[in-house]
Amino acid sequence: MIRTLLICGLLAGVCGGILATGFAEIVGEPPLEQAISFEEAQGEEHEHGAQAAAGHSHEESAPVSRDTQRFVGLPIAAIVYGLAMGGFFALAFAFAYGRVGNASPAKTALWMAAAGFAVFFLVPFLKYPANPPATGDPNTVAERTLLFFTMLATSLLAAVAAARLRRPLVRRYGPGTATAAAIGAYLAIVVIAGVALPTVSEIPAGFPADALWKFRMASIGTQAVLWTTMGLVLAVTAPRALAGKPILQR
Repeated sequence: MIRTLLICGLLAGVCGGILATGFAEIVGEPPLEQAISFEEAQGEEHEHGAQAAAGHSHEESAPVSRDTQRFVGLPIAAIVYGLAMGGFFALAFAFAYGRVGNASPAKTALWMAAAGFAVFFLVPFLKYPANPPATGDPNTVAERTLLFFTMLATSLLAAVAAARLRRPLVRRYGPGTATAAAIGAYLAIVVIAGVALPTVSEIPAGFPADALWKFRMASIGTQAVLWTTMGLVLAVTAPRALAGKPILQR
C-alpha cells in the first residue's frame, strides 16, 4: 500500500512541477528579466569603472547561458523538486490518514496540501522572502541559506509538535477546540522564532520596487500551483490506491 501511495505522490509531484514551471515562465519571467537587466546595468557600470582605472578591458562569458537556465535548468529543477515534495507528501499522507481526524482520503489530501504549502513554504517565506538576482550580497549567501533553513526546520518541528498536541486534546475537548489549540501553538512557535531570528535586508538602492513585488508574488503563485496540483492529484489517486484499484483509469 505504501508503495502505491508513493507512486501516487510521485505522479502528483511531476504534475505539480510541470504546471509550476509553466506558471513561473508566464508570471515570473518578466520581473526576473527586469532584475537581470538591473544586475547587468550595475555590472557594466562597475566594469567600466574598473577598466578606466586599469586602462584595459576584457569580456567574460557566463558559464551557463540564460536560455539554458530558462528552458532546461528551470523545468528540470521544478520537476525534481516536485518529485521530492510529492514523495514526502505521499509518506506524510500515509502516516496522517486515519490518525489525524476522520476525513475521507480526498479531503485529507487537500487539507495536507494546504498545510504543506503553509509549513514548507509560506511561513519561512514570510520571514525570508525570495529575492531576484542582484538583490543579495554574494558574501552572505551561506548565512542567508542557514537562516532560511533554520526557519524552515522550526516550522516543520512546530507542525509536528502541534499535531502531537492535538491528539490528546481531541479526546478531552473535541476536534474543533483541539484543532484551534494546535494551530495556536504552531503560530506561537513560528512567531517567536520569526522575531528571534535576524532580519536580512540587502535590496540595493534603485532596484525596481515593482519587479521585486511581482517576483515575490510569482514565487508564492508558483508554490501555490505546485501544492494545489499535488493535493488535487493525490485526492483523485489516493482513494483508488486505498481501495486496491488501478491509480489511472483505463
